[in-house]
Amino acid sequence: MSADVSEAGATLLHVDRVNKRFGAVVAAADIVLIVHAGECVSLIGSNGAGKTTLVNMITGYLKPDDGRISLDGRDVTALDPRAITRLGVARSFQIPQLYGDLTVLDNMVVANACHDQRLSFWQPAQRPEAIDRAERLLERFRLSEHRARRVAELPGGVRKLLDIAMALTGAPKLLLLDEPTSGVSAEEKFPMMDTIMSALGQEQMTVLFVEHDMEIVERYASRVVAFYAGRVIADDKPAAALAADDVRRYVTGELLAQ
Repeated sequence: MSADVSEAGATLLHVDRVNKRFGAVVAAADIVLIVHAGECVSLIGSNGAGKTTLVNMITGYLKPDDGRISLDGRDVTALDPRAITRLGVARSFQIPQLYGDLTVLDNMVVANACHDQRLSFWQPAQRPEAIDRAERLLERFRLSEHRARRVAELPGGVRKLLDIAMALTGAPKLLLLDEPTSGVSAEEKFPMMDTIMSALGQEQMTVLFVEHDMEIVERYASRVVAFYAGRVIADDKPAAALAADDVRRYVTGELLAQ
């Protein structure tokens, strides 16, 4: 995946002066964010800084009080989550959303059926092309050896990989990841992220991911957007963003520690 914004493609996501309040709490204040095709952008900030609020507005689960959100040039601000998903936005959660009693392959097939607008009630979900797509993704995420195992039997890291692979069954334009390495041991996090980023690179995926682990952010993001109190306080390449005084003060706590 590109490590340079200048090498990325055209604008895919445009968040234009978006605001959101919950009573007296400012969750998003005049947020402007542009994500280009091919970028891997990390959203950082302390709990309550506004990252999840922004993700929920992009995916349609929250509506901004004002401002506009566009995907690939189309205004999606007022659309519901299902409609936004159909337009090419997929999401993987911090806690994987899986079917524990089904096999890994069956989970992939079900995910594909949920994304495939061509399927009707009477059409089988296990069509040959759906199986082929599932098998390709399982191979890319190094999950092929688990294809026949029940999800309930899988370790946490494998479940996370499966959750992300399932999000890709619909061939989205934009993938949103919520802390992909949370709950994963220090020894596992880099190999796991290597697998994720390799697979996403092969899919030529544009990625927006929320992360609290600054080692992960610095190593894998092509750009970092930092939040504090509902506002963007930095938007730059990782080294520059993480070195900014406001980020060191309000996100990483480095200035407070000095």
